Amino acid sequence: MPIRMPLLLLCSLLVSASAAAEPPQNDDFVFLDNGHVKLGVKKSSGAGIAWLSASGSERNLINHFDRGRLVQQSYYGKEDGSLWNKLPWRYNLVQGGDWRGKGAKLLELKVEKAVLFAKSLPRHWASGKELEETSMEQRIELQDKVVHIRYTFKYSGEETHPEHDQEIPAVFVEPDLNTLVLYDGEKPWSGGELHRSQPGWPNEGRKMTEHWAAYVDKDDFGLGAYVPVADRLTCYRFGDGNGKKGACSYFAPLTKFAIKPGLAWEYDVYLTIGKAAEIRERFATIAAQEK
Repeated sequence: MPIRMPLLLLCSLLVSASAAAEPPQNDDFVFLDNGHVKLGVKKSSGAGIAWLSASGSERNLINHFDRGRLVQQSYYGKEDGSLWNKLPWRYNLVQGGDWRGKGAKLLELKVEKAVLFAKSLPRHWASGKELEETSMEQRIELQDKVVHIRYTFKYSGEETHPEHDQEIPAVFVEPDLNTLVLYDGEKPWSGGELHRSQPGWPNEGRKMTEHWAAYVDKDDFGLGAYVPVADRLTCYRFGDGNGKKGACSYFAPLTKFAIKPGLAWEYDVYLTIGKAAEIRERFATIAAQEK
């Protein structure tokens, strides 16, 4: 490919006039609310997570400007001759839909109390094709102030793709959450000093030896994601939030694997909102319980 970036998502989620999102529709969202947090998925975007706020608050921290934003599954395979906005692309499954704004098909949606299950048929980000050899599932449960997500990706195709960095998952938040917070030291869960930075453009890489990262605002309030199987991430910020259309903050925990026949990939993600110290404390509790 002529474009060499730390991760392909840099280009896949650039703002495009032809991919501008439609205004949110109330009947497009399905919400869970347990009195601590309120979470919403967007039916027209493969049930990708499009809303996370404190219960009773109208301040949504998740950016869902287009089908490539949200908190969602995204995976990469071989270069396949596809074009994204006239640029060479590759096999790229996106839970929300394609870059032209076509949403992924929602195959199943069930809600029971504080649990939501969804199954969707992803689209190829560049070509817009529905990828019938694949499926994506998510089970979301609200557990006090923490959101527990179990993601599942299945591939029934016959082709073996090369190994590639995979986003587990892609996390997009509003641009006023401008400071990335994580621990990158050698003594995880020991209370060591957190690393704070404001990522630039294009992608930058980070270690996260406590397996979590968060974006916070000027008041140290924000959204964090803990992914036990990931110890590094890619990140960037687009725009500064001062009227820039499509501005956002982004990070994605990473792992590396190949899409191949019979693949069934499952992993856990935990989301929470609050001050940086609160986010870390909740994730530390989960990490201790996993031992």
